[in-house]
Amino acid sequence: MDNITHSLVGALLGQAGLKKKTGLAMPALIIGANLPDVDAACFFWLDGVEHLGFRRGITHGPIAWILLPLILAGLLWGFDRWQARRSKRPEGRLPVNFKWLYLLSFIGCLTHPALDWLNVYGVRLLEPFSSQWFYGDTLFIIDVWLWALMGFATWFSLRREKSGGNWTRPARISLAVALAYIGVNWLITEYHSDMAQLHEPYPDIAIASPQPLTFWEREIIARKNDGVWISTAWNGRDIGSGYRANSANLCQFPKADGLATGGSQSAAFLFWSRAPFAERAADGSVILRDARFYDPRARDRFAVALPDVKCEEIPAE
Repeated sequence: MDNITHSLVGALLGQAGLKKKTGLAMPALIIGANLPDVDAACFFWLDGVEHLGFRRGITHGPIAWILLPLILAGLLWGFDRWQARRSKRPEGRLPVNFKWLYLLSFIGCLTHPALDWLNVYGVRLLEPFSSQWFYGDTLFIIDVWLWALMGFATWFSLRREKSGGNWTRPARISLAVALAYIGVNWLITEYHSDMAQLHEPYPDIAIASPQPLTFWEREIIARKNDGVWISTAWNGRDIGSGYRANSANLCQFPKADGLATGGSQSAAFLFWSRAPFAERAADGSVILRDARFYDPRARDRFAVALPDVKCEEIPAE
């Protein structure tokens, strides 16, 4: 999920009462909820789409769940001590308890891979012990309805706290509603995925991809028995013809020697890709794409060009 969502979850956990456990609890929860995205630093040393094969991996796995909160708790504890030595520590701050700092950092950190699992992009929850990708297919990566719910609840809770009212109740209700919303979306995804597989062209794999704004809708990304990925909304009868209808722009998927011409770029792409297909470039060569991210506005971010591989048409059915 996006970092606004991660931050709001951390803030709501604090407003639900956890921030009273120790001084600097809110930074521990909010920073901890974003901490696994430290892997974004890979953009400084990786080129092209190589980041696809690196991100949502080692910093989102079990070892990171233990070490990253420990580092954050140590930094926050040291910051509190540093302020105290310079007589700059705020008088209203609660005493800092390292055990609670670590526990809250740990809780915040755990919410991050849990939320990242909810979309079609996926996350490698067991890295470095396993490089398997896990997909929840439940929420769009940016869910404005969650923004609205959690953002309002955070504001209302802070306002209640300032006025002396019961400020934990709004946060707790919001977290419960958010969990219910996620559960409903999971059921919607399961329904669309099952229905797609039960209707023509009876795909062997059907991914029900959540849509922005219209959370109740799903784009069906399906792999037919001929290995061709198609994408369209399920209309209650079939899932249409999608990419297959425009077969002039599709190529047979390159063989190993052709893929090797893309070097580390194609290797990273294929490691990450869940629904790969090959498309004809303007010059007749091949572009590797993923059916989950075929939006023209984001094409180049999730594609690898193979200029030395000639596009071969898919045989007619």
